[in-house]
Amino acid sequence: MDRHDVPGASPADLAAAHAQDVAAQTEHGVRYLTYWHDPGRGTVFCLAEGPNRDAVETVHREAHGLVANSVIEVDRQMVGAFLGAILEPEVGEPFVKTAFRAILFTDIAGSTDMNAKLGDARALALLRTHDAIIRESIAEQDGSAVKHTGDGIMAAFASARSAVACALSVQRRMSEHNAQAADAVHVRIGISAGEPVTEAGDLFGAAVQLAARVCSHCTPGSVLVTSAVRELSLGKSYLFEDRGEAQLKGFAEPVRIYAVADGAPAASPPATQQA
Repeated sequence: MDRHDVPGASPADLAAAHAQDVAAQTEHGVRYLTYWHDPGRGTVFCLAEGPNRDAVETVHREAHGLVANSVIEVDRQMVGAFLGAILEPEVGEPFVKTAFRAILFTDIAGSTDMNAKLGDARALALLRTHDAIIRESIAEQDGSAVKHTGDGIMAAFASARSAVACALSVQRRMSEHNAQAADAVHVRIGISAGEPVTEAGDLFGAAVQLAARVCSHCTPGSVLVTSAVRELSLGKSYLFEDRGEAQLKGFAEPVRIYAVADGAPAASPPATQQA
């Protein structure tokens, strides 16, 4: 996968460049599969198969001269896990699909002591409840479950709004479960957002690390998000409480985080019928 910074490029410009890549790729044993365009950020990400990095870059150079700012080797299955189905555009037809993703982490509070306290069978039942609730909420928001972390799940969403909606749905369902279950399960959720190729040369490297750190900063039952997620979710009926800056492991600068809650008004009770 490569990244291009091309501010001002139109979908038609990129469709033409992709067609030129396809025309030149066979000679170098390369196949350009698809691309993602974020017009607002002026970035383009291309996914290609080839024998090596040089061959992939050579196709761009010979086809149109738009050499990538960065190139990284990725596993196609991992790309699919983060970005969803790999949709190949019609050659020459304008195609706009964003690669920007919101990354969500869940974590079961007290999972380390859960087996010792409840026993293997009851602890496993709680884990299955956690998984079922979260996977159902992810599916409702058209997200992708990237991987199971042992005591949580990492997921990716095409929008920050969808990730926040999923997180709030999870916490509501967990509360409903806990209200009637003998064994309660409490979950932390952290969300960040970013583009797939960063300066670190890793697929969603910084966004994944940040979401995990924000999650670990949560209290059980809460949802914390980064400032980018808050800004992308403004006007979506969520309430954000500024929790200030946190010094998170692995990040040189403090990160401002926000707690989020559903801001939609509660449904009005039915009118009382008069006899």
